[in-house]
Amino acid sequence: MFQFQLKYFLISVFLLSTEICIALFAHDRFIRPFFGDFLVVILIYYFIKAFFSLPALSLAIGVLLFAYLIEILQYFNIVNVLGLQHSTIARVIIGTSFEWTDMLAYTLGIVLVLFLEWKTLRRV
Repeated sequence: MFQFQLKYFLISVFLLSTEICIALFAHDRFIRPFFGDFLVVILIYYFIKAFFSLPALSLAIGVLLFAYLIEILQYFNIVNVLGLQHSTIARVIIGTSFEWTDMLAYTLGIVLVLFLEWKTLRRV
């Protein structure tokens, strides 16, 4: 089950770097709120894939459900409930506002991952 794969780790590092750049420099109405959420599920997927050999569909569904859970917790102001409202890092990582468009972004990100996995399998 544990199997380190450098390729997936490097993809996740690249995506994390992109997410950090988005968080620091993108202050618009599309890149930061939508594209960042689109990328975050891809980042999580490839980070887990870098360390564990799991079936693509199972992992993708697990990542998507995790993203949905975090979004639902945002609806219930989880950052405030946990007493982390003054922590900038917690507010950025967990998020503070529920948006239906975030659910769409997560779903589209996972659809892209599954498409890429399917394309990869077809080549092999």
